[in-house]
Amino acid sequence: MSSKSLKIAALAGDGIGPEVMREALKVLRATATKSGFTVAITEAPVGWAGIDAAGKALPDATLQLCRESDSILFGSVGLPDRDPTVPKEERPERAALLRIRKEFGLFANLRPVQLPKALSHACPLRPERQGDGLDLLVVRELTGGMYFGQPKKTEAITLPTGPAQRAIDTMVYTTPEIERIAHVAFQAAKLRRRKLTSIDKANVLENGILWRETVTRIAKEYPEVALEHMFVDNAAMQLMLKPTQFDVVLCENMFGDILSDEAAALAGSLGMLPSASLGATSSGQTFGFYEPAGGTAPDIAGKDLANPIAQILSVALMLRYSFGLEDAAKRIEQAVGKVITNGLRTGDIYSSTDPSARRVGTREMGDAIIAAL
Repeated sequence: MSSKSLKIAALAGDGIGPEVMREALKVLRATATKSGFTVAITEAPVGWAGIDAAGKALPDATLQLCRESDSILFGSVGLPDRDPTVPKEERPERAALLRIRKEFGLFANLRPVQLPKALSHACPLRPERQGDGLDLLVVRELTGGMYFGQPKKTEAITLPTGPAQRAIDTMVYTTPEIERIAHVAFQAAKLRRRKLTSIDKANVLENGILWRETVTRIAKEYPEVALEHMFVDNAAMQLMLKPTQFDVVLCENMFGDILSDEAAALAGSLGMLPSASLGATSSGQTFGFYEPAGGTAPDIAGKDLANPIAQILSVALMLRYSFGLEDAAKRIEQAVGKVITNGLRTGDIYSSTDPSARRVGTREMGDAIIAAL
């Protein structure tokens, strides 16, 4: 793979997206030079940038670019002040994000959550709950469940008290959907600490019963991985009480959406957390969609305040999962770790109580990571 040019579609999106994408692409190009591979990066609009440029959140040209690329590096989309000005089905989260997931069969979302000791002050938990630092991986099923189930609609009805509206969302899973995400999670656990916690609501949901039964059956193929089941409400509590008990956490779509953001809070800032959304593997290559865990943060856009680390670490995940360039991925992760150890902090992870910390902006953080490479 190192002799091949990697074709990357870079979709920065809205808010802080262009700023953090700029730094991530600088790091990607520097890593390519040092690691001996080449990249062909094409940038295109998406989200409100797509609406402004071409009239819709996922312009046809942007979608075609994604189809012709080896993977997608994504920023963030959505501007709360503007979203109400278009029909809900045309807003960027639905018209761009959900469509890309469906279009490319991105069924597995991997979100690593790490809290280095140097950032223990940023964690909302007391030090005794943090152990020697936190390191867990949330694996979320991404194309099934309530977000995609049909029927999905809002309709007018008549109640005894008079006219009303009723909203309907349908939660649907099939065994093949559960099986394939379970395999992803067990394979990830094999490479980590060999423990998997599967999340469901089997006490009240038919979906939960099928989920638990299917994951239990797949577990027999991975005898080296310890499996436990946990109800989602208890999992939400345990993430706060004892997060060190978790290694790999497997969730269906909506539960994973919620718990992955809760877990992200343990690292002190969404600006530190990357994510990978993976599709089918063909010819030894996995098509992936890589993005920061955070949003567009329009209140700080254009002010050189945003933390680019999540976007930069998303580049590392891309090199690892889509291209098998493990050494290059580790090079980026180690550079980020070195910069954090040296005390550089964007505002979201800065503490005035840390005498070794120095507050920096988006550009300076990106430049420091490149220097550390």
